[in-house]
Amino acid sequence: MQFKGAYSALITPFKDGRIDEESYRNFIEWQIEQGIDGLVPCGTTGESATLGHTEHKEAISICVDQAKGRVPVVAGAGSNATAEAIDLAGYARDAGADAALMITPYYNKPTQEGVVAHFKAISKEVSIPMLVYNVPGRTSLNVLPRTMARLFNEVPDVIGTKEASADLKQVSEVIEFSGKDFCVLSGDDFTVLPLLAVGGHGVISVTSNIVPSMMSEMCAAFHSGDQDRAREVHYQMAPLCRAMFLETNPIPVKTAVHFMGKCPLEFRLPLVELAGNNAEALKKVLREHGLI
Repeated sequence: MQFKGAYSALITPFKDGRIDEESYRNFIEWQIEQGIDGLVPCGTTGESATLGHTEHKEAISICVDQAKGRVPVVAGAGSNATAEAIDLAGYARDAGADAALMITPYYNKPTQEGVVAHFKAISKEVSIPMLVYNVPGRTSLNVLPRTMARLFNEVPDVIGTKEASADLKQVSEVIEFSGKDFCVLSGDDFTVLPLLAVGGHGVISVTSNIVPSMMSEMCAAFHSGDQDRAREVHYQMAPLCRAMFLETNPIPVKTAVHFMGKCPLEFRLPLVELAGNNAEALKKVLREHGLI
Protein backbone atom coordinates (compact mmCIF):
# COMPACT_ATOMS: atom_id res chain seq x y z
CA MET A 1 0.00 0.00 0.00
CA GLN A 2 1.22 3.50 -0.87
CA PHE A 3 -0.27 6.87 -0.10
CA LYS A 4 0.10 9.59 -2.71
CA GLY A 5 -0.78 13.26 -3.01
CA ALA A 6 -1.93 15.76 -0.39
CA TYR A 7 -3.18 14.69 3.02
CA SER A 8 -4.42 17.28 5.50
CA ALA A 9 -3.10 17.12 9.05
CA LEU A 10 -6.48 18.12 10.41
CA ILE A 11 -7.09 20.69 13.10
CA THR A 12 -9.34 19.53 15.96
CA PRO A 13 -12.13 22.08 16.58
CA PHE A 14 -13.04 22.61 20.24
CA LYS A 15 -16.09 24.22 21.81
CA ASP A 16 -16.44 24.78 25.53
CA GLY A 17 -13.53 22.46 26.24
CA ARG A 18 -14.80 19.53 24.16
CA ILE A 19 -14.38 18.34 20.57
CA ASP A 20 -16.84 20.30 18.43
CA GLU A 21 -18.19 17.36 16.46
CA GLU A 22 -20.43 19.42 14.18
CA SER A 23 -17.60 21.75 13.11
CA TYR A 24 -15.24 18.79 12.74
CA ARG A 25 -17.60 16.86 10.48
CA ASN A 26 -18.37 19.94 8.39
CA PHE A 27 -14.67 20.70 8.03
CA ILE A 28 -13.87 17.13 6.96
CA GLU A 29 -16.69 17.28 4.40
CA TRP A 30 -15.35 20.57 3.02
CA GLN A 31 -11.86 19.06 2.72
CA ILE A 32 -13.22 16.17 0.68
CA GLU A 33 -15.33 18.48 -1.49
CA GLN A 34 -12.21 20.57 -2.17
CA GLY A 35 -10.38 17.53 -3.53
CA ILE A 36 -8.02 16.57 -0.73
CA ASP A 37 -6.40 13.16 -1.27
CA GLY A 38 -6.52 12.00 2.34
CA LEU A 39 -7.09 12.96 5.97
CA VAL A 40 -4.91 12.73 9.07
CA PRO A 41 -6.71 13.18 12.39
CA CYS A 42 -4.86 13.46 15.69
CA GLY A 43 -1.52 14.67 14.45
CA THR A 44 0.47 17.58 15.82
CA THR A 45 -1.86 20.01 14.03
CA GLY A 46 -4.82 18.30 15.72
CA GLU A 47 -3.41 19.15 19.16
CA SER A 48 -2.94 15.46 19.91
CA ALA A 49 -0.59 16.28 22.79
CA THR A 50 -3.52 17.63 24.82
CA LEU A 51 -6.19 15.15 23.75
CA GLY A 52 -7.07 12.56 26.35
CA HIS A 53 -7.10 9.00 25.08
CA THR A 54 -10.92 8.96 24.96
CA GLU A 55 -10.96 12.19 22.95
CA HIS A 56 -8.16 10.92 20.70
CA LYS A 57 -10.22 7.86 19.86
CA GLU A 58 -13.35 9.96 19.41
CA ALA A 59 -11.59 12.19 16.87
CA ILE A 60 -10.41 9.17 14.87
CA SER A 61 -13.88 7.60 14.87
CA ILE A 62 -15.56 10.82 13.74
CA CYS A 63 -13.09 11.25 10.90
CA VAL A 64 -13.41 7.66 9.66
CA ASP A 65 -17.19 7.83 9.87
CA GLN A 66 -17.41 11.16 8.03
CA ALA A 67 -14.96 10.12 5.31
CA LYS A 68 -16.95 6.95 4.63
CA GLY A 69 -14.15 5.48 2.54
CA ARG A 70 -14.12 8.33 0.02
CA VAL A 71 -10.52 9.21 0.89
CA PRO A 72 -7.97 7.34 3.01
CA VAL A 73 -7.70 8.15 6.71
CA VAL A 74 -4.26 7.93 8.33
CA ALA A 75 -4.87 8.16 12.06
CA GLY A 76 -2.31 9.67 14.42
CA ALA A 77 -1.63 6.91 16.90
CA GLY A 78 1.89 7.17 18.28
CA SER A 79 3.29 7.71 21.76
CA ASN A 80 6.59 7.82 23.61
CA ALA A 81 5.35 4.83 25.61
CA THR A 82 5.27 1.69 23.48
CA ALA A 83 2.29 0.23 25.35
CA GLU A 84 0.26 3.38 24.69
CA ALA A 85 1.24 3.33 21.02
CA ILE A 86 0.03 -0.26 20.78
CA ASP A 87 -3.31 0.71 22.33
CA LEU A 88 -3.84 3.70 20.02
CA ALA A 89 -2.74 1.79 16.91
CA GLY A 90 -5.13 -1.00 17.79
CA TYR A 91 -7.97 1.45 18.14
CA ALA A 92 -7.14 3.08 14.80
CA ARG A 93 -7.23 -0.34 13.12
CA ASP A 94 -10.52 -1.32 14.77
CA ALA A 95 -12.11 2.05 13.94
CA GLY A 96 -11.42 1.48 10.25
CA ALA A 97 -8.47 3.79 9.61
CA ASP A 98 -6.47 2.89 6.51
CA ALA A 99 -3.13 3.41 8.26
CA ALA A 100 -1.59 4.80 11.42
CA LEU A 101 0.78 7.75 11.64
CA MET A 102 3.22 6.74 14.37
CA ILE A 103 5.33 9.51 15.85
CA THR A 104 8.72 8.34 17.05
CA PRO A 105 9.13 8.21 20.84
CA TYR A 106 9.66 11.74 22.13
CA TYR A 107 11.31 13.10 25.27
CA ASN A 108 12.83 9.78 26.40
CA LYS A 109 15.27 9.87 23.42
CA PRO A 110 15.79 6.17 22.61
CA THR A 111 18.73 4.99 20.55
CA GLN A 112 18.28 3.92 16.93
CA GLU A 113 18.06 0.33 18.21
CA GLY A 114 15.35 1.45 20.60
CA VAL A 115 13.37 2.94 17.73
CA VAL A 116 13.53 -0.34 15.82
CA ALA A 117 12.51 -2.29 18.94
CA HIS A 118 9.59 0.11 19.52
CA PHE A 119 8.12 -0.42 16.06
CA LYS A 120 8.72 -4.16 16.13
CA ALA A 121 6.79 -4.37 19.40
CA ILE A 122 3.86 -2.41 17.96
CA SER A 123 3.75 -4.52 14.80
CA LYS A 124 3.85 -7.72 16.83
CA GLU A 125 0.65 -6.72 18.65
CA VAL A 126 -1.22 -4.70 16.00
CA SER A 127 -1.26 -5.25 12.24
CA ILE A 128 -2.01 -1.96 10.50
CA PRO A 129 0.00 -0.11 7.81
CA MET A 130 2.24 2.36 9.63
CA LEU A 131 3.89 5.60 8.56
CA VAL A 132 6.83 6.53 10.77
CA TYR A 133 6.51 10.21 11.73
CA ASN A 134 10.04 11.61 11.94
CA VAL A 135 9.96 15.16 13.36
CA PRO A 136 13.26 15.83 15.17
CA GLY A 137 12.32 19.43 15.98
CA ARG A 138 9.58 18.19 18.31
CA THR A 139 10.89 14.84 19.50
CA SER A 140 14.64 15.48 19.94
CA LEU A 141 15.13 12.26 17.98
CA ASN A 142 16.09 11.83 14.34
CA VAL A 143 15.44 8.50 12.64
CA LEU A 144 18.47 8.11 10.40
CA PRO A 145 18.05 6.95 6.79
CA ARG A 146 19.70 3.57 7.43
CA THR A 147 17.39 3.06 10.42
CA MET A 148 14.37 3.94 8.31
CA ALA A 149 15.46 1.32 5.79
CA ARG A 150 15.78 -1.21 8.62
CA LEU A 151 12.24 -0.42 9.75
CA PHE A 152 10.93 -0.96 6.21
CA ASN A 153 12.82 -4.23 5.82
CA GLU A 154 12.36 -5.65 9.33
CA VAL A 155 8.88 -4.46 10.38
CA PRO A 156 6.21 -5.75 7.98
CA ASP A 157 3.66 -3.05 8.83
CA VAL A 158 6.00 -0.10 8.26
CA ILE A 159 5.23 1.10 4.73
CA GLY A 160 6.54 4.64 4.75
CA THR A 161 7.35 7.83 6.58
CA LYS A 162 6.22 11.36 7.18
CA GLU A 163 9.63 13.02 6.96
CA ALA A 164 9.64 16.37 8.77
CA SER A 165 13.34 16.96 9.18
CA ALA A 166 13.32 19.61 6.39
CA ASP A 167 16.61 18.02 5.31
CA LEU A 168 16.49 17.16 1.61
CA LYS A 169 19.79 15.28 1.79
CA GLN A 170 18.25 13.03 4.42
CA VAL A 171 15.05 12.61 2.41
CA SER A 172 17.09 11.66 -0.64
CA GLU A 173 19.00 9.06 1.36
CA VAL A 174 15.78 7.64 2.83
CA ILE A 175 14.51 7.07 -0.71
CA GLU A 176 17.89 5.77 -1.87
CA PHE A 177 18.28 3.25 0.97
CA SER A 178 14.63 2.13 1.21
CA GLY A 179 13.70 2.08 -2.49
CA LYS A 180 10.78 3.28 -4.57
CA ASP A 181 8.24 1.06 -2.80
CA PHE A 182 8.76 2.94 0.47
CA CYS A 183 6.16 5.72 0.77
CA VAL A 184 7.80 9.06 1.60
CA LEU A 185 5.55 11.99 2.48
CA SER A 186 6.77 15.47 3.30
CA GLY A 187 6.07 16.80 6.78
CA ASP A 188 7.18 20.32 5.86
CA ASP A 189 4.98 22.38 3.55
CA PHE A 190 7.99 24.35 2.32
CA THR A 191 9.71 21.23 0.95
CA VAL A 192 6.86 19.38 -0.77
CA LEU A 193 7.88 20.13 -4.34
CA PRO A 194 11.61 19.42 -3.81
CA LEU A 195 10.67 16.16 -2.05
CA LEU A 196 8.52 15.12 -5.00
CA ALA A 197 11.43 15.91 -7.31
CA VAL A 198 13.71 13.41 -5.55
CA GLY A 199 11.09 10.65 -5.60
CA GLY A 200 8.70 11.40 -2.74
CA HIS A 201 5.01 10.61 -2.95
CA GLY A 202 3.23 13.59 -1.39
CA VAL A 203 2.67 15.50 1.82
CA ILE A 204 0.88 15.47 5.15
CA SER A 205 0.19 19.17 5.19
CA VAL A 206 -0.68 21.96 7.59
CA THR A 207 -1.42 24.52 4.86
CA SER A 208 -3.93 22.23 3.13
CA ASN A 209 -6.28 22.88 6.06
CA ILE A 210 -7.00 26.21 4.35
CA VAL A 211 -6.18 25.45 0.69
CA PRO A 212 -6.76 21.71 0.17
CA SER A 213 -7.44 22.15 -3.54
CA MET A 214 -4.17 24.00 -4.15
CA MET A 215 -2.00 21.48 -2.32
CA SER A 216 -3.64 18.52 -4.03
CA GLU A 217 -3.40 20.30 -7.41
CA MET A 218 0.33 20.87 -6.97
CA CYS A 219 0.94 17.20 -6.21
CA ALA A 220 -1.29 16.06 -9.08
CA ALA A 221 0.40 18.42 -11.52
CA PHE A 222 3.82 17.10 -10.59
CA HIS A 223 2.76 13.45 -10.87
CA SER A 224 1.14 14.11 -14.27
CA GLY A 225 4.37 15.62 -15.57
CA ASP A 226 3.24 19.26 -15.55
CA GLN A 227 6.17 20.59 -13.56
CA ASP A 228 5.58 24.18 -14.69
CA ARG A 229 2.11 24.17 -13.12
CA ALA A 230 3.39 22.43 -9.99
CA ARG A 231 6.06 25.10 -9.61
CA GLU A 232 3.52 27.87 -10.19
CA VAL A 233 1.23 26.56 -7.44
CA HIS A 234 4.23 26.06 -5.14
CA TYR A 235 5.03 29.76 -5.35
CA GLN A 236 1.37 30.78 -5.07
CA MET A 237 1.17 28.90 -1.76
CA ALA A 238 4.51 30.13 -0.41
CA PRO A 239 3.09 33.17 1.46
CA LEU A 240 0.39 30.97 2.99
CA CYS A 241 2.94 28.38 4.08
CA ARG A 242 4.99 31.10 5.78
CA ALA A 243 1.89 32.47 7.48
CA MET A 244 1.02 29.06 8.91
CA PHE A 245 4.22 29.23 10.94
CA LEU A 246 4.05 32.81 12.23
CA GLU A 247 3.86 31.13 15.63
CA THR A 248 3.88 27.53 16.83
CA ASN A 249 1.74 25.16 14.77
CA PRO A 250 -1.27 24.80 15.02
CA ILE A 251 -1.94 28.29 16.39
CA PRO A 252 -1.84 30.13 13.03
CA VAL A 253 -3.63 27.48 10.97
CA LYS A 254 -6.46 27.03 13.46
CA THR A 255 -6.80 30.80 13.63
CA ALA A 256 -6.95 30.93 9.83
CA VAL A 257 -9.66 28.25 9.72
CA HIS A 258 -11.58 30.32 12.30
CA PHE A 259 -11.20 33.49 10.21
CA MET A 260 -12.61 31.48 7.30
CA GLY A 261 -15.70 30.76 9.42
CA LYS A 262 -15.15 27.03 9.76
CA CYS A 263 -14.45 26.52 13.50
CA PRO A 264 -14.55 28.28 16.86
CA LEU A 265 -11.29 29.86 18.04
CA GLU A 266 -10.42 27.65 20.99
CA PHE A 267 -7.10 26.07 21.94
CA ARG A 268 -5.98 23.75 24.70
CA LEU A 269 -3.47 25.19 27.12
CA PRO A 270 -0.56 25.63 27.00
CA LEU A 271 -1.37 26.86 23.46
CA VAL A 272 -2.87 30.36 23.42
CA GLU A 273 -4.31 32.64 20.76
CA LEU A 274 -2.16 34.26 18.10
CA ALA A 275 -0.56 37.56 19.11
CA GLY A 276 -2.39 40.62 17.79
CA ASN A 277 0.27 41.73 15.31
CA ASN A 278 0.57 38.21 13.93
CA ALA A 279 -3.22 37.92 13.69
CA GLU A 280 -3.29 41.02 11.52
CA ALA A 281 -0.44 39.71 9.36
CA LEU A 282 -2.34 36.43 8.95
CA LYS A 283 -5.55 38.21 7.95
CA LYS A 284 -3.63 40.21 5.36
CA VAL A 285 -2.26 37.08 3.68
CA LEU A 286 -5.66 35.37 3.76
CA ARG A 287 -7.31 38.41 2.17
CA GLU A 288 -4.65 38.57 -0.54
CA HIS A 289 -5.46 34.95 -1.44
CA GLY A 290 -9.23 35.50 -1.35
CA LEU A 291 -9.78 33.20 1.61
CA ILE A 292 -11.59 35.75 3.79
